[in-house]
Amino acid sequence: MKILCISDYVDPLIYNQEVKNNFPDVDLILCAGDLPMDYVDFVVSMMNKPTYFVFGNHNLKEYHLYHKNGHPVSDMQPISISDTSHYHGGTYAGFKCFTDYSLQYTDPETGKKTPLLIAGVSGTVKYNNGLNQYSDRHMKLKLLMMIPQLIKNKIRYGRYLDIFLTHATPRHIHDHEDPCHKGFDCFNWFIEKFKPTYMVHGHIHLYDMREERIGKYGSTTIINAYAHCTVDFPPTEKKD
Repeated sequence: MKILCISDYVDPLIYNQEVKNNFPDVDLILCAGDLPMDYVDFVVSMMNKPTYFVFGNHNLKEYHLYHKNGHPVSDMQPISISDTSHYHGGTYAGFKCFTDYSLQYTDPETGKKTPLLIAGVSGTVKYNNGLNQYSDRHMKLKLLMMIPQLIKNKIRYGRYLDIFLTHATPRHIHDHEDPCHKGFDCFNWFIEKFKPTYMVHGHIHLYDMREERIGKYGSTTIINAYAHCTVDFPPTEKKD
């Protein structure tokens, strides 16, 4: 399957009426944060493909719709958490695990059809006590809450996870040293332990296109979704 990954930037190649023609073979869309929700709505409406999203540290006007303890920003009127008419067409993946039976693929190791296994995490490292910011310890506690479902995945499907969708990066992988853009050490632990095929993140803007967009950490491919990129799943092996 073909996956379109987007984050942090309203990309003119995406935000236009020809987007479906520009990306005709996309099967899944992953939104890695800091995108206006009307942009996510547009992508869902135009592409009509399964779409998962997480929140970053900006564009949080509607964060409180998905988190009972989230506080509306000061220039908005609060909306009831039960008022689902304000929800968006994409699936919010923050701090959750999903088994997507609509995205079946053939497992290269077993040769059997299997659903796609996705887990998502919102937020960044705490740097100014803003909304959706976490200490490394707090984030690790949130990751630990997903472990029961990951263990069920391992028992049933022989693997914990296919895709880990986040906004922030792991520590020392695509991150920067300023307080806002440091990665989470607990993400390194998580991908070492649960070995997703892909980790898709945002947050790090690729102003210098010589910066690495796709890297490796153990058996996991780390993808910076800034603006947009496409990847195949399962990964296609390059031949010499």
